[in-house]
Amino acid sequence: MKSFQSCLGTRKQNKVVRFAASAIATLAMAAPTSLTNANSIHSANASSVKTTAAKEITSASVQLSQTKSNIAQLQISKTQYQAAGINPFILLPIVLVGGLVIFVPLFFGGLVVIGEREVGIVVRKFTLSGRGLPAGRLIALNGEAGLQADTLAPGWHWGYGSWQYSVKKESVIVIPQGEIALIVAADGASNPPERILGKIVNCDNFQDARKFLTEGGEKGRQMGFLTAGTYRINTALFKVITAANASAHGMSPQQLHIHEIAAEKVGIITTLDGLSIAAGEIAGRIISGHDNFQNGQKFIDAGGQRGLQEQVLLSGSWNLNPWLVNIEQVPMTEIPIGYVGVVISFVGKEHQDVSGAAFTHGNLVNQGHKGVWVEPLYPGKHPLNTKVMKIELVPTTNIVLNFTERIIGNHGYDTNLQALKLLSFDGFSFSLEIFQIIHIGASDAPKVISRLGSMQNVIDQVLRPIVGNYFRNSAQEYTILDFLIARSERQAEASEYVKSALRAYDVQAVDSLIGLITPPEELMHTLTERKIAEEQRKTYEVQQMAQTQRQQLVRETALANIQQEMVQSEQSVQIADLKAQAQIKQANGEAEGTKLRAIAEAEGIRATGNAKAETYRTGVEALGPQGYTAMQLMQIIGDRNVRLIPDVLVGSNGSNNGLVDGLLSMILWNQTSKGELKPTPLNAQPIVTQTQPTAENGLPPIIVNFPVDKQH
Repeated sequence: MKSFQSCLGTRKQNKVVRFAASAIATLAMAAPTSLTNANSIHSANASSVKTTAAKEITSASVQLSQTKSNIAQLQISKTQYQAAGINPFILLPIVLVGGLVIFVPLFFGGLVVIGEREVGIVVRKFTLSGRGLPAGRLIALNGEAGLQADTLAPGWHWGYGSWQYSVKKESVIVIPQGEIALIVAADGASNPPERILGKIVNCDNFQDARKFLTEGGEKGRQMGFLTAGTYRINTALFKVITAANASAHGMSPQQLHIHEIAAEKVGIITTLDGLSIAAGEIAGRIISGHDNFQNGQKFIDAGGQRGLQEQVLLSGSWNLNPWLVNIEQVPMTEIPIGYVGVVISFVGKEHQDVSGAAFTHGNLVNQGHKGVWVEPLYPGKHPLNTKVMKIELVPTTNIVLNFTERIIGNHGYDTNLQALKLLSFDGFSFSLEIFQIIHIGASDAPKVISRLGSMQNVIDQVLRPIVGNYFRNSAQEYTILDFLIARSERQAEASEYVKSALRAYDVQAVDSLIGLITPPEELMHTLTERKIAEEQRKTYEVQQMAQTQRQQLVRETALANIQQEMVQSEQSVQIADLKAQAQIKQANGEAEGTKLRAIAEAEGIRATGNAKAETYRTGVEALGPQGYTAMQLMQIIGDRNVRLIPDVLVGSNGSNNGLVDGLLSMILWNQTSKGELKPTPLNAQPIVTQTQPTAENGLPPIIVNFPVDKQH
């Protein structure tokens, strides 16, 4: 305070010296004029004094060198007046009287001139009543001694004598575009214990200190702040922190710039004042009406809570009080094409399950509630608060999961998958690669996440055990050779099994593919030899087919060469066939004719026989059986010339040469015989007996035994 008064006293002394010198110079220049123009001269001097005084008072400091230059100028003017025939001693009393007339009211009247870009801070040194400030107050509102709440605006102000007042001129506060200024109040009411920033009151942006104090303004850091513009602030009450002096108050200049949120980013808000967040919550609920945290008082009045906020700021420029709001910029949540984003919200209304009674493995909620949202986010960019929400990306296209040590895919879900180690029925251990293709529908994605929590859990906790256990069980039912040979059947069976198993988890299994099978080395050697043998067999079969085709070619060539003969032969065959058919038909005709003739002859014979039978019957009836038979025999003998006595008769009459004689007789007879006797059915057979009567010519007689007719 002493330095302030001493500075003010020095500045006033300099101004007085300058004022006196200017008055003397003016009076000297006006002396030659007539007395009739005295009034006009005095008025001109008065206006000149006023102008000079105003200009001199607005200067920051007056140096003694300026006073000396004015005195030198006065001496020059005196020389000029003497040259003109004017006595300067006549002007001296006039100057003294005029100076007293002008200077005394100015000095003792307490004139203070405030420039256009200045504000006057008034300090009252004492009061006649001796009344001081109330306890705990720094700024006087009712004329008490001390710093005054009211400031002096630009212009002339009377009544601020230096013996009672000291006026400090401060430059106006200028806040450039793109910046803000924070306020710290040195006086006012105390803050409630639940808040750290003073409330906003209607005080013309802190330019009306009296209104600030009378309307209940609170001391300390203020929730209100100044935006770009020019302000006349009572710096005795308010400390103004700008980007230019931020470092002196422990802040960075960037904190006092307008907050810019870049495109495709969101601002996650953390408030430093307000009510405490309710138990069980991690972020303050969404409050409306505070213009995106730019009006901190409305945020507080509406029940805003300090800490992490559920609401976010989108891209743009925002006037935010860094004592109230901290901002962290994060990229927007991007859902790539071929994916959906399942939102797991940790804030919002109490969860209300909308999944239905059929889904018993978790809860699904509508948007704005706690839990897994039933509607996923589709491809695009979404302004989400990633501090209070978790986004689980779920691929909706087919993805291939590789059970192998080789690095094939780039989605990263199969990093924990390896080739399966299997044991066959015959005790061989071998390695098997599996490629499983799965698909998750967009509408099923929330169910999958609600049940299992993440896509990685789907792979590790569901797919891997299902596929691994199936192939381990399947391998133990077959020998390794059968497994290798029938891999397509095993693959089809695995595909159906995995589809059925994953369907229960709302995951669609597209296909299961068997990759590389690595059996033991000794078994591979056996299979290789078998394969070579099989290939050789196929080679032999191909060669055999080639030879067969070559033979066929030779045959076809030969046939082509003898085509004419073949045609003739074929024609001959056809002709012979036709002839044979003609002969067959002719034979059939002859046979038919013979058959008909035979039938006719048979009929004739039958008729003849019947006639003869009738004749025999009549003869028998007429002659009797023996008589008729004898008659028939005699007739036959006569008709056939049958010899009743044989030419040679061999008998046995005790002679040893009877047989020889008979044979010789027969030979002789045959040689001399004129004809050969044809045997007939009725020729009597010679009867050789032991004793045969001899006829007169030496030939045995023919004995005919006629049947004897039995008499009744």
